[in-house]
Amino acid sequence: MTIDSHQHFWKYNPVRDAWITGDMKVLQQDFLPPDLGPLLTAHSVEGCVAVQADSSEHETIFLSELAQADPRIKGVVGWTDLLSEDLESALEKYRDLAVVKGFRHILQAEKEGFMLQPKFLKGVKLLEQYGFTYDILIYEKQLDEALDLVKQVPDRIPLVIDHIAKPNIKESSFSYWQEKIKLIATHPNVFIKLSGMVTEADWHHWEKKDFVPYIETVLNAFGPTRIMFGSDWPVCLLAASYERVISMARDFTATLSVEEQAAIMGGTAAQFYSLS
Repeated sequence: MTIDSHQHFWKYNPVRDAWITGDMKVLQQDFLPPDLGPLLTAHSVEGCVAVQADSSEHETIFLSELAQADPRIKGVVGWTDLLSEDLESALEKYRDLAVVKGFRHILQAEKEGFMLQPKFLKGVKLLEQYGFTYDILIYEKQLDEALDLVKQVPDRIPLVIDHIAKPNIKESSFSYWQEKIKLIATHPNVFIKLSGMVTEADWHHWEKKDFVPYIETVLNAFGPTRIMFGSDWPVCLLAASYERVISMARDFTATLSVEEQAAIMGGTAAQFYSLS
């Protein structure tokens, strides 16, 4: 089964979605399952994982309702306040929503030290008790802090690095990113998403070769059974169509065995998020 492990849905709201700036006009509209469905069909993708784009409890419910109406949405990575004193009550509630597989916070927008504060660490640790995963969304400059986070939570908690930790591909930033990615990969409970790369490159002038050293590093460090493909649709539209993103992923994995390709293009995601 081919799974897109990372995409988003939203009903565009210019106030709430202020992160969608003037140079992102293509994103200033609604993106819902009927928009994604034909793309999944055209590229033989059987299912997807809807990931939060807004930091609200409403977002988690919104995505869950979309999933209940469309069986191609196999899982939801929602948002809940990991700093809340009432976190256990929230996790109890979401455990009853089988489609909710894990949570994410937009760590890339937080100040240094946010993910290492005791309350946040306690919140991430609590996810294990309820069987949830955690998506780590960071920029490469936050890799040291993320590594400390990984070291401080139990290795039984499934963690995944979104968008290969957003290296600055446009500026060919590589050495620091590579060093830290290799260190994070030594922790077997940490997975990584082969996603979000085109929007870290030059949106209008990227070439496939720009991504080769990053993909090779990820493949060597994590191995196919800890890598999952994600389109990051519709955000990818800033730099590439859905077709270009998935075709590039398939091209880059074409030299791997059939089993390894199947893992990256769906098997790893199905295992990590317990999809069916």
